Amino acid sequence: MFPLDPVFALHRGGKMEIASTVPVRNADDLSLAYTPGVAEVCTAIAENPDLVHDYTWRSQVVAVVTDGTSVLGLGDIGPEASLPVMEGKAILFKQFGGVDAVPIALACTGVDEIVETVVRLAPSFGGVNLEDISAPRCFEIERQLKERLDIPVFHDDQHGTAVVTLAALRNACTLTGRTLGELRAVIAGAGAAGVAIARILVEAGIGDVAVTDRNGVVHAARQDLNPIKRELVSYTNKAGLSGSLESALAGADVFIGVSGGTVAESAVATMAPGAFIFAMANPTPEIHPEVAHKYATVVATGRSDFPNQINNVLAFPGIFAGALQVRASAITEGMKLAAAEALAAVVAAELSPSCVIPSPFDARVAPAVTAAVAAAARAEGVARR
Repeated sequence: MFPLDPVFALHRGGKMEIASTVPVRNADDLSLAYTPGVAEVCTAIAENPDLVHDYTWRSQVVAVVTDGTSVLGLGDIGPEASLPVMEGKAILFKQFGGVDAVPIALACTGVDEIVETVVRLAPSFGGVNLEDISAPRCFEIERQLKERLDIPVFHDDQHGTAVVTLAALRNACTLTGRTLGELRAVIAGAGAAGVAIARILVEAGIGDVAVTDRNGVVHAARQDLNPIKRELVSYTNKAGLSGSLESALAGADVFIGVSGGTVAESAVATMAPGAFIFAMANPTPEIHPEVAHKYATVVATGRSDFPNQINNVLAFPGIFAGALQVRASAITEGMKLAAAEALAAVVAAELSPSCVIPSPFDARVAPAVTAAVAAAARAEGVARR
């Protein structure tokens, strides 16, 4: 099947493998790597469980866990169909952060089932990256796992996007001589990414941010809010906006799109002069760059064929590498903020309207983010080495 399709050709047989780090050339090698020699290491770990981090790969490997319910723009396609994406994620961990990762696609979708399964798998891993799990379940799954595990748990669809967005926004401010505190932002989309972006922008000191969903601005008077959106109201929309996305954009300094909808040019035209437009839906941005450039000083998308790509691969490999380096027990808000600051600093001397965020292939990115996250983990008391 598909003999002429290069995509299928690349994927045939999968995109990854397990490779040995030690030779097994003869009986002596075998007796060291496996029985009887391995029994000595097992006994030592049984007596001192912390030795597992020194004598196995546990502290260097991440579980990439999905239930296949929100895969890319494909939606709920199930665990088997999600595997090509999870394999891809695993090789990005290795390529860009030097972190080993194992794809795990679960044949269950209940919050309790997923949490219990991951808790039981956790002794084999140094961290858990949750991936492509639909909202609002993803929030509760992450919350419960963070409570029950003493290893980093990170939902990349939320926090990776948020870190890269903040980094680009910081640089856009620097480029134009503004501060985050001067800005009013509007986020289109109140799912995993939208909620996380709102949270990190508030933590970073944004002037105000309103979040919209399919029913308009998320505000306190609405009766249709789930618990996540109800919490969102408590720290966003200080201006008390209501109504549509389009009405919220009037006079706004920043648009951040993570919704997949389309915003009319007439609404974009009402934004404040010198606006920033981050239209990140992929493959079709909420506002096409040709339209956005008519009204905005800085334009970013989620696509690789336009400047300023907001790509999670700029964040998650270095964040996990830094956390694993110091055996962090969690990934804190401070570690995410540090990652964003380090990422922004990579191109601080090269800023232009078409360069407010590094390329994913910029070799400076992962070391900078890794070092910043490790330092933040030590400062916040979650590092264990």
